[in-house]
Amino acid sequence: MDIFNWFGSILGYLLWFLYEIVQNYGVAILLFTLIMKVLLFPFSVKQQKSMASQSKVQKKVKELQKIYANDRLKLQTETQKLYEKEGVSMTGGCLPMLIPFPIMLGLYCSVLFPLRNALHIAAERVTEATQMLQQIPGIGASLGTNYGEMEIIKNFDSLKGYLTMFQPDELDRIESFSKGFKFLGLDLLATPSASPFSDMLWLIPVLCLIASLGSSFAMQKLQPGAQQQAGCMKVMMYGFPFFTAWLAWTMPAAVGFYWTIQTILGFVQTLVTHRFYSPQKLSAQAEAARIARRRGEEAAVKELPPHQQVEVRKQLEAKFLYSTKGQKQVNEKKNNEKKASQNKKHSKGQGAQNAQYLGSKK
Repeated sequence: MDIFNWFGSILGYLLWFLYEIVQNYGVAILLFTLIMKVLLFPFSVKQQKSMASQSKVQKKVKELQKIYANDRLKLQTETQKLYEKEGVSMTGGCLPMLIPFPIMLGLYCSVLFPLRNALHIAAERVTEATQMLQQIPGIGASLGTNYGEMEIIKNFDSLKGYLTMFQPDELDRIESFSKGFKFLGLDLLATPSASPFSDMLWLIPVLCLIASLGSSFAMQKLQPGAQQQAGCMKVMMYGFPFFTAWLAWTMPAAVGFYWTIQTILGFVQTLVTHRFYSPQKLSAQAEAARIARRRGEEAAVKELPPHQQVEVRKQLEAKFLYSTKGQKQVNEKKNNEKKASQNKKHSKGQGAQNAQYLGSKK
């Protein structure tokens, strides 16, 4: 968890910067997600190209499946050779789908520990505050052990008098931060699983599930080769939406909100990449590049000087004559051996006839 907490501290700088601009944590998360999508766009293009390459070799894979239908080991070996020859990675599309996961965990740590990761207050003072508040009757029980910092943010007005360990500027930042977690009437610091139905936070995991499943099915339609992807792709495509919905249900609403927004933006990004990097366009571009490269190689070949051309022609003619003469000698040798074999058989037959004739005469 420490590595994600460290990652969350880094993301916290960006979140706090965006929050200072818009003064709303939900809008800050939206802008944060847009920035992450722009930064990760090259990985998405790589995923699209990988899926297009795998779709291109599916016909050859099916031919290998027919040839080696009864030999699974040979089929796996030949399939691997085919992928290596075509320069296609069997799991090349998995990594771009896994990258958002540590970002979500980092954001989770930013929300779970907002005083340390978003406001970057010293961990010693934050620990002192949560431990002290847990000892106050009527307050400590509500803080719990996992969401102490979030509870301080949510209930800052009533807890401000107890937070004597913080500096005045830190208290000002906490107070400013505590006023920006309402987005469209939803408290992004609360957890859907621990909130009443009337708070409507259950909408976040529901929207997260719908967006994830819709994006997966749409991607399957846009990428026909996705149905024959490696195993990890199938797990990610069908299992991950339910997993993320469960996380959105059990984690602070800000995390589920982030994942829902990033899924919707990811679907839009899929439409864009399919528009400009569809398998048909990538195949046409690859073929055009191959033809251009071949023409460049041919253009780079320099013509030999006339005297060298004459020399090469003489060498080729001599080699041809030598090979023709050698072939004639081989054919003559075979014919002679054949004639000798036939004469030998004929001689044996003639001797047998003479012996039979003499015997009958006696």
